[in-house]
Amino acid sequence: MNRQSLYLRPDPAKVVVRPFKPATEPRDLNPTDKTRANHIVERVLRLDAETAARLLQEVLENFDGRHRNLLNIFESRAAEMEDALEPHSQLSKTQRGLIGACFLNEYSFEASALFNPSIVRHPDQTGAPENGCRFILSLRAVGEGHISSLTFRSGTIAADGAVSVDPTARLAAVPKVLTTRQGAGGEEVDVLFGPEEELSERVIFPITASQSNGIEDARFVEFNDDGKKTFYATYTAYSGRAIRSELIETSDFQSFRMTPLRGSASRNKGMALFPRKIDGRNAMIGRQDNENLYLMYSDDLYTWEGGQAFIQPQYPWEFVQIGNCGSPIELDDHWLLLIHGVGPVRKYSIGAVLLDKNDPSKIIARSREPLVYPEGTEREGYVPNVVYTCGAMRHGNQIILPYAVSDTFSNFATIRISDLMQAVTN
Repeated sequence: MNRQSLYLRPDPAKVVVRPFKPATEPRDLNPTDKTRANHIVERVLRLDAETAARLLQEVLENFDGRHRNLLNIFESRAAEMEDALEPHSQLSKTQRGLIGACFLNEYSFEASALFNPSIVRHPDQTGAPENGCRFILSLRAVGEGHISSLTFRSGTIAADGAVSVDPTARLAAVPKVLTTRQGAGGEEVDVLFGPEEELSERVIFPITASQSNGIEDARFVEFNDDGKKTFYATYTAYSGRAIRSELIETSDFQSFRMTPLRGSASRNKGMALFPRKIDGRNAMIGRQDNENLYLMYSDDLYTWEGGQAFIQPQYPWEFVQIGNCGSPIELDDHWLLLIHGVGPVRKYSIGAVLLDKNDPSKIIARSREPLVYPEGTEREGYVPNVVYTCGAMRHGNQIILPYAVSDTFSNFATIRISDLMQAVTN
């Protein structure tokens, strides 16, 4: 493995505005909360017009350059508050701006960690280097309260496998929620980012109750269905009490649909979709018992039942448990499945398994020793002794592997496929 020094570290200066709730939704309000919310509004309404205008201007100047279209955000928040408040007189534009501002707070969504990346080819290859490509990197960002959200970076891979990451936008934004509806498996959501919001500005923050404490470990894959390409990612939705697997899908990384998965297999973490159907059926790798890897098939992309346990811990570096490290990668003659193993003192390492191209349940070879493990400079962090990835990609004769270090920051490694094959088969 050729480790590259492209350290993607959490940046507490990147912030989004989130609703501040003494309680703001009718279903959340108890009489005390509702009274408190109305007291805040009453204080704003007692200001004379000149004082209110000056105060709003001070707020806008104080937060200038930290958010895009801040006054519009204030107005949108005021509109959200309407149903939660007691009837009141017609509000001026200034009063609505101040009320909206009073029910918002900044949230540093990656203040604690930026980790567990996955990588796919960019849907727009304009400007890609000769014999290279552009990519999109997804990352799990963690902020105050250990709440996880999904954020993105872009970059390029040169012909020789050298990786570079594009500069990160100064601003950050959450998407507009277009629709929410109750599906068979739970609440489904469609969201949209504005065209002016750069890829690295986009943050998908928890929206539904099942996601309220985190959108964790998205495993993106470019899925080819008879020539139609869609980007899917399984991720773990965490409510603070329970977990379940959900699926996010997009064609452009601007609009996204988030759908809960159904079936017994969806009640666990770590599901990863194959990049195409096998014998006309969707295929998935998952871990249903916190120890082994399972192979599942389904005619319905949103329903996953049962499965066959086909990879168990075997070597010392994976004695405690194993799990997948993203979707299988299609090579010329095999499927390459990257796995993580947990060994003594809960040390996480990354290894590989070669699967039969036509029947992935058949194991051709697997690494006796890990390909990537925590080195001396990669042992310290929020969770020590961990290297982890949610997905790599093939580029020419190389595997491009983004990986996280100790649940804190991320880096890249590359390896020639011929070297990887030799390491695994030996």
